[in-house]
Amino acid sequence: MTRAPGPGSLAAAERVMQRCDRLAEISGSPDLLERVHLSPEHRRANELVAEWMTQAGLSTWQDAGANQCGRIEGAEPGLPALLIGSHLDTVRDAGRYDGMLGVLLAVEVAARFASRAAELPFALEVVGFSDEEGTRFGNALLGSHALAGTFPPEWWGLADGDGVTLRQAFADFGLDPARIGRAARRPESLIGYLEAHIEQGPYLEEADLPLAVVTSIAGARRFELTMTGVAGHAGGTPYERRHDALIGASELVVEVESVARASGVIGTVGRMQAFPGGVNVIPGRVEFSLDLRASTDHERDRVLAEIIRRANVIAERRGLRFESTEIYRADATACAPWLQDAIASGIRHAGSEEPMAMWSRAGHDGMAVSAVADVAMLFVRCGRGGISHSPDEIVDVRDVAVALDAYEAAVVEVAERVRAEPGRLGSDRLGAA
Repeated sequence: MTRAPGPGSLAAAERVMQRCDRLAEISGSPDLLERVHLSPEHRRANELVAEWMTQAGLSTWQDAGANQCGRIEGAEPGLPALLIGSHLDTVRDAGRYDGMLGVLLAVEVAARFASRAAELPFALEVVGFSDEEGTRFGNALLGSHALAGTFPPEWWGLADGDGVTLRQAFADFGLDPARIGRAARRPESLIGYLEAHIEQGPYLEEADLPLAVVTSIAGARRFELTMTGVAGHAGGTPYERRHDALIGASELVVEVESVARASGVIGTVGRMQAFPGGVNVIPGRVEFSLDLRASTDHERDRVLAEIIRRANVIAERRGLRFESTEIYRADATACAPWLQDAIASGIRHAGSEEPMAMWSRAGHDGMAVSAVADVAMLFVRCGRGGISHSPDEIVDVRDVAVALDAYEAAVVEVAERVRAEPGRLGSDRLGAA
């Protein structure tokens, strides 16, 4: 049971929702929402969010990674910052809340502290990350890796669908690739990172709860898989002489679901293509994908090993050759217990007796930020069965109001913990970095 938010919180939530609508109007396509890294739409979104940050009392700047930033000083100038925010880029044909809601909640929370920032033993910074989705260049978390100082040089060669490299896109946007390091934060400059985000799943809706504490962010591995057999005439080749790559690949897809479901890991084959592709030709080669996600790297990798074992058994039985190539890896990120506790305290303050806890099945900017700061997340209920990355994405204004109250209370709880142990937090992060 969650108590109803007050009229002030509802008015602020309405403002957040209206701003989400404003941002949704900034799109590279007239027919759907798509806003990608280093595009004209990216620039317009940063400029608009900067206006709102200024209205909230923050000083603003765009960093060397094209992230939009704002800051309110704490009890004295130059203190380490508690970073709050999310991302401003989208997938193709996106909804209007994934990422954007988290940035605008953070702006509204910062506005609540603007007149009482002297109460905070840290600065409060809001960030709208430039590229979480990886829609344009195919590699996610570009903005947050820049902030974390973990931006690898080989990424400059990434190219979009028109052949424009990331290096050229930076220059076209008015940024100097040689200065990307200026976006990097030092561990001692940050207290932690809190992000609010829509759940992107059905569990809060099923539990009839508006908010949850995130315990960890999924560790994901992605692969390009190939089954190779022998192409042949569909009519002239008896079954006992077939080495049908599509049948073998299809059998493995079923095994992926079976193994993953039995273990609580999420396994998905999202793409499959048979060659040569003739309606009357037995497929001689099939290329398909595998995406594995789990709350821990151990569980994810254990399931991967079992899938590979079963793939080889299928291949041997059917006279096929199985190959796999890893194309992406992001290890699981555990949310810091002390920040989880702060978010849980905030949720209780907003009226929930016992906050729901869950792991995030999707990736988030906190995965990169964790290299330089402790991270934690607040999930907001996502309606219609948790649909996201879709125009059908929806949140309720009352849930947004409750989230604002919980987010503000979480920042207050972080402040109390920093006052109680002023040296422990920074030294722990610095020692671990």
